[in-house]
Amino acid sequence: EWDVHIPIQEKPWSIGLIVGPSGCGKSTIAKELWPTQLNKVKQWQPNESILDAFPENMGIKEIGGILSSVGFSSPPAWLRPYQVLSTGQQFRVRVARMIAEAITSNKYTGDLPGISPASQEPMVMDEFTSVIDRNVAKIGSTALAKTVRAKDLQFIAVTCHEDVEPWLNPDWVYRPAEGTFLWRELCKRPTIPLVIFRCKYQAWPLFAPHHYLNTTILRSATCFAATWEGVPVAFSAWIPFISPGPPTRREHRTVTLPDYQGVGIGNAISDLIASMWLSLGF
Repeated sequence: EWDVHIPIQEKPWSIGLIVGPSGCGKSTIAKELWPTQLNKVKQWQPNESILDAFPENMGIKEIGGILSSVGFSSPPAWLRPYQVLSTGQQFRVRVARMIAEAITSNKYTGDLPGISPASQEPMVMDEFTSVIDRNVAKIGSTALAKTVRAKDLQFIAVTCHEDVEPWLNPDWVYRPAEGTFLWRELCKRPTIPLVIFRCKYQAWPLFAPHHYLNTTILRSATCFAATWEGVPVAFSAWIPFISPGPPTRREHRTVTLPDYQGVGIGNAISDLIASMWLSLGF
């Protein structure tokens, strides 16, 4: 037996985390407390695009905004069925659809003081990030947290992975194995140390399918790649820009792979490479 009393309504909150080793009762407690909300996502149709799976009363602009906000900002991938996506992409899409369904739900009555109407029925995801790469899990957790707070929703992650806590940045953490409940102060997420280096344009095909516009690139472009712990995460190509005045360089193609979108890697690379050109007199 477990004591399933969790004092989560003591004060307003956005994100909760139930974490602990397998067999400690996490899923049992979540099912007891939120039986209708646990993993509440409709089945994906095999021949249906990602966009078609979202609520019918939600416009394409809003759907695209939600997908992008959780770090899945690759429009070509929006037209694919769920089953052909990578595990990291499937995680982002599941989260986006949970958020969309929470926004459009008509079950919110606004009766609880201090909590917004769209927050009364929290989204609850069991096995949170269990089937994806741990760095992908960290990035996805940060993107999710940012969106949940921006849209004034509530989300509860149930997982055995302690490593997501600083990236998800929950307002409270419950550990059934220890019988402890802790309110947290919000902290800055951990840093992402990137290694950025010159590369040849032949590296582009790895990133091309995820560019929002097209897959072409000028062979004369000066190219850069970024890695995190040895894994490619982003690419940026720059070309000369002919105009009056001092010699100029223009950003040509910049892409962050879908699993690493949503935390500002692309913007950081753009800023860094631009500062390098400036230091060279461009």
